Amino acid sequence: MYYTPTPMSSCALCYTERMTLVEVTYRLQAALTPAQLRALGEFSNTYGLRTFHVEDDGRKLRFEYDASRLKPTEVIHVLRGAKIAVLDRVNPLAPNPART
Repeated sequence: MYYTPTPMSSCALCYTERMTLVEVTYRLQAALTPAQLRALGEFSNTYGLRTFHVEDDGRKLRFEYDASRLKPTEVIHVLRGAKIAVLDRVNPLAPNPART
């Protein structure tokens, strides 16, 4: 007996094929608390946050999300809902003064 796999339907692949990943870094008002980190984990499960990393002294949050599902304003709204105070978005193209 031979098994011939059936091709996956286009719907089964549409999410991963049409994903637009964006990596963004935000400067935070204060370091994240354990409760905020838990809320961030819930955000990742609900909204498609792929990875996140807390940088430096805990006051920078870098993460990757699916921009085909979320707009930047929605990301900020969800972060505020988790009581994470965002000061501003870090421009990835700006030179780092500490390195010059």
